[in-house]
Amino acid sequence: MKKIKLEIIGLSFSQTQSGAYALVLGEEIGKRRLPIIIGGFEAQAIAVELENMTPSRPLTHDLFKNFAIEFGLTVTEIVIYNLKEGIFYSKLTCTNGSEIKEIDARTSDAIAMAVRFNCPIYTYEFILASAGVVLDESGEEVGAPPKSKTTSKKTTVEKKALTGGAEGEFANQTVEELKESLMKAIDDEAYETASKIRDELNKRKKSSQ
Repeated sequence: MKKIKLEIIGLSFSQTQSGAYALVLGEEIGKRRLPIIIGGFEAQAIAVELENMTPSRPLTHDLFKNFAIEFGLTVTEIVIYNLKEGIFYSKLTCTNGSEIKEIDARTSDAIAMAVRFNCPIYTYEFILASAGVVLDESGEEVGAPPKSKTTSKKTTVEKKALTGGAEGEFANQTVEELKESLMKAIDDEAYETASKIRDELNKRKKSSQ
């Protein structure tokens, strides 16, 4: 089967499962998106690498990468190869230069390794056809019923609750104070807080452009 290359589109709090995150992958050529619900630890592991954060001590996925490199192993690609009862199945393709091996993995762990080895992520057409969604320019799912005003307000409230009131928490800090808070959060391994501070910094950067 022909593989379809994916890229990471976004990572945010899940509005359907408490304590979980929504990882959104998108096909490199096309408009379909593949949302995957992952755990908080795996979401932090992915976010830390995407944002080039440096933890004071290696995370589990960093340890695996360091271990692999010390023994001459590298991950060349990730493939989300199956979908059963809402669960995605993935595998790592690894090589030591002479042999190629495939290792089964949870999709969240596989993607956490993909961002560390800077390797491509693939899936197959039948998975995108089954679980993929097409979003329009406003970010709404094509064909989905329009949201009522009540629903929209509720969604906004839910978003603020899920982010722990991040906007109010950091709104009064200067950019320099935010950067100091970010470094402290990383040193304390408080990656969820670091993610919120990063979002505030990015928002201010965009507003100043």
